[in-house]
Amino acid sequence: MNKPVIIGICGGTGSGKTTVAREILKALPSKNVSIIHQDAYYKKQSDKSFEERTETNYDHPFAFDTELLLNHLEDLQKGSDIDMPIYDFSNHNRCDETTKIFSREIIILEGILILEDKRLRDLMDIKIFVDTDTDVRIIRRITRDMNERGRSLESVIEQYLSTVKPAHEQFIEPSKKYADIIIPEGGFNAVAIDIMVGKIKTILD
Repeated sequence: MNKPVIIGICGGTGSGKTTVAREILKALPSKNVSIIHQDAYYKKQSDKSFEERTETNYDHPFAFDTELLLNHLEDLQKGSDIDMPIYDFSNHNRCDETTKIFSREIIILEGILILEDKRLRDLMDIKIFVDTDTDVRIIRRITRDMNERGRSLESVIEQYLSTVKPAHEQFIEPSKKYADIIIPEGGFNAVAIDIMVGKIKTILD
């Protein structure tokens, strides 16, 4: 197998980047593509109490185990499979279990801060930024965190105002300048996704 092509999909919370990644994944043969989620690489926090873990700024670059992510991407590029961490968002800590990710021709990496770190950018062959209106993003985050992560409305709003919004303005929005392609409206932009799928199929061929 040739060296895998790494496609980075970045965007703010609730922008639709995960949906974009999944739509691209659905349109391609599963044997050709693997997907990695940056939020699986939040640092392990077993040394902290639950209360301390709830106070972590999960939208800051320091919250991620970027060294492990870099090592895993380099392993995939060399043709080696990896054991991707699993993060428990209700417990704010990494699980003991892992997920096997296979080295394939296309590696999709998605996350809020993947374009912020130059070392990650340098590993990517295609860099995508999903650009979605702020109001839409916060509504999506509230819905997701309450329904999927067991959060209260008050805690989601408090976190958004105290850390999510400032981090977006400081780290995520400025990283848009590094993108090769900007996709407005995330997974609802069928034209942009079709273009990306066509490009990827050309690479596979």
